[in-house]
Amino acid sequence: MKLKLYTIIFLGFGTILLSCASAKKLYEKGNYDEAVEKAAKKLQKDPHDVKLQDLILDAYAFAVKDHEDRIQNYSLSNNELKWEWMYHEYADLQKLYDAIFNAPDVFDLVKPIDYSSHIIVNREKAAAVRFDRGIAFMQHYDKESYRNAYREFKYALQLDPGKVEAAQMKEEAYEYAVTNIALIPLQPYNNFAFSSFNSGYDDMDQRMIRNLQYNSGNEFVRFYSMSEARNLNIRIDMVANMRITSMDIGRNRETNSIRKVSKEVVIKETVIKPDSVVKKYGKVHADVITTTRTFYSDASLQLNFLDDNGRLLWSEQFPAEHRWSTQFSSFRGDERALNDADLALINKRKEFPPSQNEITQILLDRMYNNVASRLRNYASRY
Repeated sequence: MKLKLYTIIFLGFGTILLSCASAKKLYEKGNYDEAVEKAAKKLQKDPHDVKLQDLILDAYAFAVKDHEDRIQNYSLSNNELKWEWMYHEYADLQKLYDAIFNAPDVFDLVKPIDYSSHIIVNREKAAAVRFDRGIAFMQHYDKESYRNAYREFKYALQLDPGKVEAAQMKEEAYEYAVTNIALIPLQPYNNFAFSSFNSGYDDMDQRMIRNLQYNSGNEFVRFYSMSEARNLNIRIDMVANMRITSMDIGRNRETNSIRKVSKEVVIKETVIKPDSVVKKYGKVHADVITTTRTFYSDASLQLNFLDDNGRLLWSEQFPAEHRWSTQFSSFRGDERALNDADLALINKRKEFPPSQNEITQILLDRMYNNVASRLRNYASRY
């Protein structure tokens, strides 16, 4: 029991020493803010640690001086963002105040300064500057300026979330800044599609729309189906028109090869007496006929990217192919000439190629994956 008690005391004493050393190390490196926070946290557990008390007094004094010196320099600057810079400095000072406030004994010792009023004043001025910058960008009437305006209003709201006018202008700027792209539904190649697959084209269109909407690659690019854009009365800036230009399903190719095999086996046994048998060996022969059957399919999809006036901006072909093959064997001659591998191929279960619908789906998947990636990359430049 005594050993356990000594261990607990030793560990507690070691933790205190380590905490003090950690805060001191931060202080010696000039990381005064972190040193104050670390020391304040440890003094909550041991408010009578004299070394930590001295350290937090010195660290806080240096931290305040550093921040207030920067605030003084910023206040003399002609840069319109100086209020934002000063706000962040005051926010750091207030963070130190809050850290010390959580330790009442330390609070009475250090007597930190409450900078909350400075934070409010500088935050409001910083938000007003960001708002005015956004309004100025809006006057240029081009997409890049609208995007800059959107960012300025966004910064203004981060500084002052209750600024209703900034929220309204942010939405307005975004609507002007965004590029809306509508996708025309994919049409089958020369009406190639069995009635059972017609829904497959619609499903692929929906999958691509969801894919692009979830990850457009650019916050200022939005994708819609053509019907969705019209139903929502969305301004269409660009149109992506996809069509299958070729589709060749299941070209069959079959090749045969003949391999002659032989093996020495017992062809006759003569019993002289019960414990004496004479075996006669001879060579048996067989032909192994191996058939390789291959189905090759390919398709190509063309993507045309047009502006709102129907002018072609970009066009690209996206090919895809699918290969399926199977191999099976038969034989003629003496089965005893066959080895295990030959027998496995001969007894192999018959395989059937994918259906035309399945192959079409595979080809579409491959083309669409490439189209979605390229469409996202191309649209991201707008």
